[in-house]
Amino acid sequence: MSELDRTGEQPALHEQDFDAYRLIAEGKPPPAGYDVTRLVSLRLVDPDPYTAGGYIAHDPRGAAQSLTAGILGDLQHLVLQVSQIPALERLAEHYDPHRLYGGPGSEYLIDATQMNARLGEVGAAAASEFCSIQPGEPADRDPAILRLGVARTRAALRRGVTVRSIYHRSALEHPQTREYIEAMVADGADVRASALPGPRIVLIDKRHLFIDNHVIEGSEGNSGWHVFDRAAVMWARAVFDLFWNHATRWSDLCRTDQAGPLSERQWRILRELDSGCSAQQVGPRIGLSRRAVDKELADVRKALGCTTLYQVMAWYGRASTEDFHTL
Repeated sequence: MSELDRTGEQPALHEQDFDAYRLIAEGKPPPAGYDVTRLVSLRLVDPDPYTAGGYIAHDPRGAAQSLTAGILGDLQHLVLQVSQIPALERLAEHYDPHRLYGGPGSEYLIDATQMNARLGEVGAAAASEFCSIQPGEPADRDPAILRLGVARTRAALRRGVTVRSIYHRSALEHPQTREYIEAMVADGADVRASALPGPRIVLIDKRHLFIDNHVIEGSEGNSGWHVFDRAAVMWARAVFDLFWNHATRWSDLCRTDQAGPLSERQWRILRELDSGCSAQQVGPRIGLSRRAVDKELADVRKALGCTTLYQVMAWYGRASTEDFHTL
């Protein structure tokens, strides 16, 4: 078989080729100006060594058989190449541990059913941490789904998995969501609340990321992506930490809501002071100027009837140990 045939460059036969072959088969010369290259390349004709400009026709069934044999040879070669793919992919287990390799990428989950199924599958195998941000205002949900969520959280906590979740502040006023969160906290989960807008994300073991769909236009509202590219997952993990550090502990939010004369911001300042930060260090940590921090502390002293910051922190220490709420 010619190299022209094997490279797939042989053009298809046209009506003029059929007419030319018919004339040659009848012992006549091809039409004037006709290029016999296609017929020769397919072994349908050969130049007549005894007649100038003449050609000898060959049995087209033999040419078809020759072409078929060549194609079968190419297919055998292709099958052999394909059979090497699994072996080549196996070599990745020796390459990946020694390279900064992100992984294959992500998968699109077309609706809420697929999202929940994949999330449940990956979450059930969580070994170290489960982090989530639920930024939207809460709405009533199917009690069965909430019970399933509590069961999954408890199972993860029993395995020693760290569970951290951020909810919208309005969850405090939504009875169903508040009950769900308090059940999680009672089981050992760490929950915070924030009024900041943010992305809806779930992070598992620093290896799996679940996010809303922002790629496929016109898709179902509950569709999303399961991302397992390491670089993307760790970037999202840094975003989660940023929101976490600026969110309010659920216990502090309940304390402010139920029994304290202080605002959420003031509780945050006192918590930062209690952690060892100076008044000067508190501002950059919570996004306030030093003057704003001083003003808030002055308002705290006035609200509590204290004259010094030492008295305020003594009150904070007592307040932190009192049972202002039930979780």
